[in-house]
Amino acid sequence: MKWRAKRHMDGAVTLGDVARELMESRISPVAARFGTVADVWSQLLPTELGLHCKIAGISHGQLKVLVDLPTYMYELQLCSFDLVSELQRQCPRAHIKKIKFIVGSPRSS
Repeated sequence: MKWRAKRHMDGAVTLGDVARELMESRISPVAARFGTVADVWSQLLPTELGLHCKIAGISHGQLKVLVDLPTYMYELQLCSFDLVSELQRQCPRAHIKKIKFIVGSPRSS
C-alpha cells in the first residue's frame, strides 16, 4: 500500500501523516455513507419505534439493526421491505439489500 504522506529528510513518515491519510482515504468515505443511512433511517421510523432500535453496522449490503424487544423487532420486520426500498432510493451508494434485526441493547455504546 502506498502512502502519500510527507516524508521527512531522513525518509521517515510521521504517524500523524499516516493516520491523516488513512482517515481521508478509507474511514471518512465509510463514515459519510454510514452517517447518511443513519440520518435517513431516523427520518423513516416513527419516533417511538426509533427509540427502541439502533443501527449497528452495514456490511455486504446488509444493514444490521439492534432492537431492544422482540415486539419492536416484529414491527420492524413487518415494514422491512418498505424500509429497504426507501433506503435504496435515498442512499444508493450504501447498496443496502437486506436488513437484519437482532434483539440486543441499542442503548449501550
